[in-house]
Amino acid sequence: MTVSYNLFEQVYDCLMETDLDQKVRQLQLLQQYWTEDAFSFEPTKTIHKVPEAGRPLKPDLVPPKDLPRRRLGSKEGHGALMHSILHIEFNAVNLALDAIYRFQAMPREYYRDWLGVAGEEAYHFQMVREHLYHLGFEYGDFPAHNGLWVTTYETDHDPLVRMALVPRTLEARGLDVTPSMIHKLRAIGDKRGVEVLKILLRDEIGHVEVGTRWFRYLCEQRQLNPFDTFTDVIKNYFHGDLRGPFNFEARQDAGFSEEEINWLKSLETA
Repeated sequence: MTVSYNLFEQVYDCLMETDLDQKVRQLQLLQQYWTEDAFSFEPTKTIHKVPEAGRPLKPDLVPPKDLPRRRLGSKEGHGALMHSILHIEFNAVNLALDAIYRFQAMPREYYRDWLGVAGEEAYHFQMVREHLYHLGFEYGDFPAHNGLWVTTYETDHDPLVRMALVPRTLEARGLDVTPSMIHKLRAIGDKRGVEVLKILLRDEIGHVEVGTRWFRYLCEQRQLNPFDTFTDVIKNYFHGDLRGPFNFEARQDAGFSEEEINWLKSLETA
């Protein structure tokens, strides 16, 4: 098939799309074009900064401290928990798309990996959205915060910093907190919610591993020590304290080194 689509232009259009269903359709088309070898990889003349990726008008975005606290035992509390997970999955689609568009001088395998991640995150979004609908709610019915995207915007200058901070730090927190959320959903009898979160946990290990692999690749390219570089990025870019509990087994499966695991253990006991 004759190459006819610029990968970065097509991904940018999908990244900026605000309609949920249309964004998913565009992403499916991106994956189809990839399998048909229909992309060119010519860098765009301009790489736009994206202070806010395409999203629907709802949910309202508020600072994390302003999110209302709800008891999980109530219908609203149950819905609010699933909505917060749904919002993370929606952001994760945009995060993966931006990782492709933003950094246009990486190997082709990098784009294959992140397009695959975007597809899995969209599948997660649809799955959690369906479950939330059965609980009586839709995406946008609760407020949410935008911390993930703010960090993405702050790391748009360097793929090494992005890989260290977004998949290996912020998204890796999902590996840490999902087991406790599974426990909570099991306690209130939400069997489908438990099944969904188990799928998310399994796939997110792979997504963090993608971030780990490309972080290490960039460290090797620049002749940097991966451990020192990772801890430096945390020190210079991470807002707040990195604290446990940590899911060490999942992080090992996601490619964290023994040195990194031991460092995280020292933070947990500090």
